[in-house]
Amino acid sequence: MSGPGLDRRTLLAAAAALPFARSSVARAEPIRLRAAPARVALVGEGWPSTEVWAYGGTVPGPILRGRQGERLVVEVENGLPEPTTVHWHGLRVPVDQDGVPGTSQLPIPPGGRFRYELPLRDAGTFWYHPHFRSAEQVGRGLYGLLVVDEPEPPPFDRDLPLVLDDWRLRTDAVNDVRTNRHDAAHAGALGNTVTVNGRVVERLEVRPGERLRLRLLNAANARIFALRFKGADPWLLALDGHPLPPRTLDEVLLLAPGQRADLVLDVPPVRLARIDLLDEGDPQGTYRVTSFAVTRNEPVPHREPAGPPPALPANPLPEPDLASAERHELVLDGGAMATMMRGRLPPTDLPPPDPRALRTLFDRGLFWTIDGRAMAEEGHAHEPPLLRLARGRSHRLAIVNRTAFAHPIHLHGHSFRVLARDGREEPDRPWRDTVLVAPGERVEVAFVADNPGLWMLHCHVLEHQGSGMMALVEVG
Repeated sequence: MSGPGLDRRTLLAAAAALPFARSSVARAEPIRLRAAPARVALVGEGWPSTEVWAYGGTVPGPILRGRQGERLVVEVENGLPEPTTVHWHGLRVPVDQDGVPGTSQLPIPPGGRFRYELPLRDAGTFWYHPHFRSAEQVGRGLYGLLVVDEPEPPPFDRDLPLVLDDWRLRTDAVNDVRTNRHDAAHAGALGNTVTVNGRVVERLEVRPGERLRLRLLNAANARIFALRFKGADPWLLALDGHPLPPRTLDEVLLLAPGQRADLVLDVPPVRLARIDLLDEGDPQGTYRVTSFAVTRNEPVPHREPAGPPPALPANPLPEPDLASAERHELVLDGGAMATMMRGRLPPTDLPPPDPRALRTLFDRGLFWTIDGRAMAEEGHAHEPPLLRLARGRSHRLAIVNRTAFAHPIHLHGHSFRVLARDGREEPDRPWRDTVLVAPGERVEVAFVADNPGLWMLHCHVLEHQGSGMMALVEVG
């Protein structure tokens, strides 16, 4: 569907020919979304504001909302000093709306505009962010939540977004977004200040006895949150936007960059109750992200004791046929404390390189490979796809992590079932679009390749993506 010399006219003509490409719902009024520099109070009173890049002047950007089966039209204006795009993370959109420069669209130049038309096939919690110089643009604050409501949303007292991020702030609250080689070759750019919905939050005020639908998003470049609730056990409702059989979450919830989780939290019906949200994944030790606190003396809503929340209706994802699925394997290599002896630049039909060739990779800032290929963030559109998948067929993909670091692997344009980890079946076989693969781990996923086009597959630790760990997957 795409390749060298691709231009916007070619992309649009190709997408228009695809039955998947357009929703049958009448055209919606466009939402205006402007990306531009701004200043926001990340840390709070007594601290200087921080210079950021933001959608609509806020971090996170405005929540974009639609209903399943509708179409969302978003007109993006670029007020930045450099090109940008918008990727709609988790939405199964046509390839020409996916926001990847070179393969999906031409970058939006400074002062330019681009109109995205997004069919909302699945209900759930999704998000949007740039895919141009991703580590820096997302690291400066360019991201926002995208919510697709069910046709009949289940009854909750409140729908509460929790967008988590971390920032590398200096003592004057200046955001240091420079990517260095050490970060790129290790765990990525970990910050020193964690924010909830764009600010340091000591507590979130809640009412006694209310039932909250929490929509959690990890928008950080690299931090993997290991979240635990102290004072209540929420119900896990969905992962990456897709429903699960509701179950009590009484263990740590791992939330890697790009991943989302929908939870139901029942606030105790007592005055001065407090529920702490802890992160147990920080190398420096457990800390409190924020608290849910009953601070006002309000009457407790009269209701029966809260039981399990109703299951959300399933999204219309095609179920992979595991018996007939084509099998593939991808090996993640590279980084510090590991090897890149298999690593090389395309074309890959050449003998393995000698150390001088590896030095060429390092000099270009490429430290990671997928199946031996290190792909630069710029210019990747002219490289051949790593996988060519037959459209309409089921595919079973094993991802093997031979590195010393965890990698959240994101596939554009599709969702997949997570089948197993190191041969052990994954509970509930959840649908996801971003799967965390631990060091030394082998994860198996399966999906139907029903969305034609040339799609990105990459690590969502954005410094890893920018230093080699991404590839192209062609469905056709």
